[in-house]
Amino acid sequence: MRISYKKATNTETVTIQQIYDLIKDDLKKVESEFKKNLHSNIFLIRKMGEYILGSGGKRIRPLLVLLSSKLCNYKGESHVPFASIVEFIHTATLLHDDVVDEADMRRGNISANEVWGNGASVLVGDFLYSKSFYLMIEHGDMEILRVISKTTTQMSEGEILQLLKSNDPDTTEDEYLEILKSKTAMLMSAACQIGAILGRVSKEKKEALARFGLNIGMSFQLTDDCLDYTSSNDEFGKTVGNDLKEGKITMPLIHLLRNSTPDEKENVIKMIGSHELDEEKLISVIDMINKYGSVEYTMAKAKRYIDEAKSSLDIFEPSLEKSALLGFSEYVFERRF
Repeated sequence: MRISYKKATNTETVTIQQIYDLIKDDLKKVESEFKKNLHSNIFLIRKMGEYILGSGGKRIRPLLVLLSSKLCNYKGESHVPFASIVEFIHTATLLHDDVVDEADMRRGNISANEVWGNGASVLVGDFLYSKSFYLMIEHGDMEILRVISKTTTQMSEGEILQLLKSNDPDTTEDEYLEILKSKTAMLMSAACQIGAILGRVSKEKKEALARFGLNIGMSFQLTDDCLDYTSSNDEFGKTVGNDLKEGKITMPLIHLLRNSTPDEKENVIKMIGSHELDEEKLISVIDMINKYGSVEYTMAKAKRYIDEAKSSLDIFEPSLEKSALLGFSEYVFERRF
């Protein structure tokens, strides 16, 4: 994937690797922050934190903090600890999610709750949340603290709403989009807002970056929904069809249930939340999803969110950082794992 970046008479192209290269030095500092902030006299906290933070992941939320800060011409050093804090919060939600979902895989590795148990996962997740707020206070920006506090509250509400809608075939599209907004998109929006706040840009630019992150987050999760039915296990880092087994009513499934025949719908409903879902049954659901174009429908929505994200950056002057964010939005939509 390539995008054009024009400056004066020169034309440059930015690839996803070049996007990461643009912030690679800061990303190394973020990794160092992880290690420093995981320090604890309790061995289990360090061990579990290092396990999940070191198990891969694209560092998307730190990337958004760093690129947004650069876009807004921030010249200080606080973007690094705040990027680390955002990833700590994200990691805490992963630990809690895997317990709620009874997941056994995360990013291609055995999930932390499978290794150390549910109790340890919940408590270490709580530690990461608490440490995040301690670090935010230490770095002392009240506006950022307000943004993150509001965001984590909404994330918790999203988690609870998803739990309430688990195994519910009557979940509506609007209800599901509200879950996505709260659970996933709000933290990406907050990551972009941090860069804008640090850069002390105008209210209009802060709002533009908030919209960019929100729309990126919506598209990211909708694309994830499709990957659960279209990727291989090796690519995706978790079992394909896992959402169906866990009773998660995602957008492709909502579209399928809305368009299928009564008999087809009844058969699909029987499989929702079934941990005994075998390959034959999974294939039958995937065949129906293909029949009704449910992946195409979901990806079309994901593309609309990407288009909205890109248009929100129109307020910013052309720059390499702007091109990197535009290129990253394309990567979110085009990724395959």
